[in-house]
Parts: sequence; C-alpha cells; structure tokens
Amino acid sequence: MKPESRRKADEAVTRFLAALQFLTIIVIPWRREVQAGELERSAGYFPIIGLIIGLLLVGLNLLFGLLLPPMLVAALLVAFLVIISGAIHLDGFADTCDGLVNHKTVEERWQVMHDSRAGAFGIVGIVLLLLLKYVALTSIPEASKIMALILMPVISRWTMVYALFASPYARPSGLGKAFKQGTTWPRFTMATIIAVAVAAIIAQLIGLAILFLVWVVAVAAAAYFKSKFSGLTGDNYGAINEVAEVSVLILITILARFGLA
Repeated sequence: MKPESRRKADEAVTRFLAALQFLTIIVIPWRREVQAGELERSAGYFPIIGLIIGLLLVGLNLLFGLLLPPMLVAALLVAFLVIISGAIHLDGFADTCDGLVNHKTVEERWQVMHDSRAGAFGIVGIVLLLLLKYVALTSIPEASKIMALILMPVISRWTMVYALFASPYARPSGLGKAFKQGTTWPRFTMATIIAVAVAAIIAQLIGLAILFLVWVVAVAAAAYFKSKFSGLTGDNYGAINEVAEVSVLILITILARFGLA
C-alpha cells in the first residue's frame, strides 16, 4: 500500500474508533484516549456506530426471546440502549427539557442545561421518553422487530450529523462547536450515504420513507431548539437523537398497523 493510501486508511480507522468510543461505552484496550481533533472529524461514522448498536440489539432480542416474555425483552432492550451509549444522549435530552422551561432568557437556558443536577422537567421528560420507547417496542410485530432495531439507532445517529451540519452552534465554545466545525460537506455526505444505504437494504422504500419522515421531525426539532437557545448545543444534539429514536419506533408501529411494515 502506498504511503498516502496507508495514511488515509489509518485516519479513517482512527476516526471510526473515535466515534465508537464517544458514542458507546465500548472499551478498546489497545487504543489511547481519544483526542479532540479526532472526535471533531468523526461524525461521518456516526451511522456506522448506530448500525453496530442495532446489530447488538438484534442479537440480544433473539437471545432474550428464547428465555423471556416479549414485554420483559422490550424493557431489557430499552435498558441496553441507554447503557451502551453511556446515557449521553438521554442526559442531553434531560438537560434540553430543563432548558425549555418558559420565561427564561437564552443565557439562563444555557445555565440550566450546564447544571449537573437534573430538574423536574428533565426527569419527567426521561420517564415519558423511555415509556414511549418501551410501549412502541412492545407494539411492533415480531416480523418488523429486526427492521426497527436496526433503523432506530442508524437513523437517529444520522440526524445528529444533519443537525451538526445544518444548524448553527449556540455557544462560543465547547465540544459541540468542535463537532460542528468538523462536520463538513464530505462527512455529512458520507453519513447520509451510509444511512440511506442501510435504510434501503433493510426495508427498501419503507426504510427510505421512514428516514425521510424522521428527517422532517429532526428539522422541526432543530428549528424549535434554535428558537429557544439561539442555535443548538451539544445537549440539543443528544435530544434530537432521542426524539429520532422514538420517532422511528412510532412510525414503524403505525406502518405495521396498516400492514406496510
């Protein structure tokens, strides 16, 4: 392999591993700590990390299904989804809920989200979100479960890349700003191609329709957050991921009810 090709391959592997370590709790023993410069250029690999999470969910669903009733399996899958991500997106969703409290200035909303303590709105938001995921999973027919478990993390991670690329960052500094600056056209295009390919392979036109509809939800969520926070923050990206996950499950539940999924 030529030196230039080897360098590009090494960079690709480095960015993939950076995305894996950032978005999951998976530990890579031989790898050093992720550097900020590696993270900010890793967004293109987010849907691949979602695919890995989805395949793990499918495997656990098959394993748990041999031993446990469907409702308990659904609860364990929701719990695993929280654990494998280190609750990073759920924490962002909770902070965003707290920051959306009425009658506050933009700066006050930022301060609320920066507070490490969870507020009442954040706790209620988490409870309702997890409840929706659980009920939606138990409502999806077994024949559509594999599709749901793969599309959910893939599409939701892609919506974060979209939000990073398309929406302005609110704060003058922070990790989210570094991600924003690193999410260029080529990286957004890469993430989009991966998400579209997975959706098309897993569910053909239905998968592409789900991707499009969840994108609409992500656009609306990003616009709403922008109006409240004068741009998006890292917490908002996590919230968009969570909203996208539950949107995928609800859409598949609706489609399955009409025999389309």
